[in-house]
Amino acid sequence: MRADAACLHGLETKTPPTELLINFCPTGLVRRERTPHVPLSPAQIVDHSCRALELGASIVHLHARGSDGLPEWRARAYEPMILGIRSHYPSAVIGVSCIGNDFPELERRSEVLELSGEARPDVASLALATFNLPDGANPNAPDVVVALVEKMARHGIRPELECFDFGMINALHLLIRRGLLSPPFHGEPAARSRYTVPATARHLSALVEDLPPQSIWAAAGIGLFQAPMNLLALAMGGHCRVGLEDNLYLDFDRRQLATNTELVTRVVKLADAAGRPLASHARARELLGLQPRAPHPTAAGRTTLRREAIGVAGVHGTGA
Repeated sequence: MRADAACLHGLETKTPPTELLINFCPTGLVRRERTPHVPLSPAQIVDHSCRALELGASIVHLHARGSDGLPEWRARAYEPMILGIRSHYPSAVIGVSCIGNDFPELERRSEVLELSGEARPDVASLALATFNLPDGANPNAPDVVVALVEKMARHGIRPELECFDFGMINALHLLIRRGLLSPPFHGEPAARSRYTVPATARHLSALVEDLPPQSIWAAAGIGLFQAPMNLLALAMGGHCRVGLEDNLYLDFDRRQLATNTELVTRVVKLADAAGRPLASHARARELLGLQPRAPHPTAAGRTTLRREAIGVAGVHGTGA
C-alpha cells in the first residue's frame, strides 16, 4: 500500500508528498494597463508579499521595477524589497529573477546575485535553455546558463530551475553530470506558454518523471491553467507556484480580474481540502537545502489569524 501510494503521488524517486510549499510570484513582467492589481513599487510588492506569507506562502519570487513601472535589473532596486520583507518575515525564502527577456546581458541579469548580508536572496531563477514567449524569445545560451550557475554558487544562492520542456530537463541533467549542481534540486516544471509543453496531466507527469532524484518541484500554469496545474501538483505530491505574474484572472471566462490575495487564498483552501499541510518557513528552508534563519516572534500569530479569517484554520504550519 505504501508503494502504491507513492506511485499514485507520482514520485517514488522524487520527494514524497509532504508539507506544501507555495511559491508566490506577485509581479513578473505584467504591465499596469493589463490589471490595476499588480504591485509595482517596492512598498506595494513588500505589502503583497507579506500578505501572501501571512496566508501561508513560504517562498516569494521577486521582479524589480523602476520608478516608471518598467522592469529593472539593478541590485539596488531589489534591495529595499528583500529588506522590507525580511523585516517582517526573516525566515521566509526570498527569490529573485535572473530573467533574460529585457536584459539578456550576463552582467545585468546577474547583478542582483551580488547583494550581501540581509539583502542576499536565498534562491534565484535559472531558465535552463532559450525558449519562446508570445512577444519574443527568452535567451539563455549554454555559456550564460553555466555562468549564472557558477555565480549563484559563489554567492551561496540556490538556483530555482525552470523546466518548461524536456530539452531543459536534459540541460539540467548535463549540469548535474558536470558537477555544477547538487541536491536538493529546486525544479519548476511548468506549462507557461503556448511554446512550451501543454498544461495537461500527461505532460506534467512526464516532466516530473524526468527530473533527477531528490528534486523539490512546483507546478506552474499560465493564465486559466494556473489552478488546474496547482491541483495536479497537490495530488501528485508536488508544490504550487501562484500569483499575478502567471495569471491575471480568477475565473475561466476571464471576466473577473484576480488579486494576489485571492490567488493565494484559493491555493491555501485547495491544500486544506487535499490534506496537504502548509510548510513553515523553517521547514521550507530545510526542504530546499537552505541555512536556517531566526523566525520573527509574531509571524506565527499573524499567520494563524489570517488563515482563520479566510476559513482554513485547519491547515497546519506557521509562518515561523
